[in-house]
Amino acid sequence: MAGGNFMHRVMSYLVNELLVNSLANSPAFQRFAVRTSKRIEDISSKAAQTQQELAERMKDISKDFESFKKQ
Repeated sequence: MAGGNFMHRVMSYLVNELLVNSLANSPAFQRFAVRTSKRIEDISSKAAQTQQELAERMKDISKDFESFKKQ
């Protein structure tokens, strides 16, 4: 049983090394990785901006509501 586990680990390691090396040396994969990273950064930036805008709107709505309650 232990021999099978060892062989599985060796095969897994070899396949992983081949896969990682082939992807690391692939210009197409590198372009994909750069584009994906850029898109994620853009989405994160837009999400932070939207969150800030919503927080400001909520603050304005809260002020309007408080002034309405006082009348």
